[in-house]
Amino acid sequence: MKVSVIVPTYRRTDELERCIDALDAQHRRADEVVVIARNDDHPTIDWLKRRETLRPDARLRIGLVSRAGVVAAYNRGIETATGDVVCFTDDDAAPHADWIGRIAHAFEDDPALGGLGGRDIVHRGDGVLQGQKPVVGVVRWYGRPIGNHHIGHGAPREVDVLKGVNMAFRREAIGTLRFDPRLRGSGAQVHCEMAFSLDVGRRGWTLVYDPTLLVEHYPAQRSDEDQRHVFNDAAFYNASFNLRLIMCEHLSTPGRWAFVTYSTLIGSRADPGLVRALLLAFNGDGIALALRKWWVGLRAMRGAWQEAMR
Repeated sequence: MKVSVIVPTYRRTDELERCIDALDAQHRRADEVVVIARNDDHPTIDWLKRRETLRPDARLRIGLVSRAGVVAAYNRGIETATGDVVCFTDDDAAPHADWIGRIAHAFEDDPALGGLGGRDIVHRGDGVLQGQKPVVGVVRWYGRPIGNHHIGHGAPREVDVLKGVNMAFRREAIGTLRFDPRLRGSGAQVHCEMAFSLDVGRRGWTLVYDPTLLVEHYPAQRSDEDQRHVFNDAAFYNASFNLRLIMCEHLSTPGRWAFVTYSTLIGSRADPGLVRALLLAFNGDGIALALRKWWVGLRAMRGAWQEAMR
């Protein structure tokens, strides 16, 4: 079984070097590693050329995209890669040495397996994020998404959603499927792997999360408007739009209307409805910021609904 690894990158050569070194150190090396860079990212392109000169490796391939955002990079990676299994990780991650071998074995062992993912150990400051959650990668019938991929524990289990930093798909399960170019953002394009995972599941394939399939994740500075933990209107709108578009198209009719109610009134800490926004206001966000998040979410709902109805 031929295994490809896709690594999208943008102006993070130190992180990319650590990632590729980790892939080089695999017990079972990938048949090809496809690095996707933007065609105007000259620091990364030059670094890749220097590495190829110093350490020639026929397994390492480079693909270029002109469009910003990870969706275009993922899609170019899928079109460039030739493996029976297509793995994805981030340039700021370092897969454990058994990562590829375990992925290949899992797909060989289970012909119904369409996607496999695992835990990313998130490094922050001098430590790692702690916690243990039994529920991982689930979308409730009313549209509440539950991630927890970085703190999942227990036995391998079927899930709805895998996480981009640590996921792999069978080429047959992908087929003509691609990541959705309608999703907003100029970098991370938050929730794009959710849409892709749900589409693979809708095709009848099984998706499995195994918390012992590990990558070390060192979240690096992003180059777009989404700076992770700093509020930005555009980044918040993009993430909220993406989630709402996915739910408008994935959920049943009753689930869709339940999602509109849930997201407008309750929501999550990351994407609050009115009630949660008020709670956040009293817990440190401030009333103006909390209500602004809620209002941006309403605008995103309107935009997503219009896009879904086209």
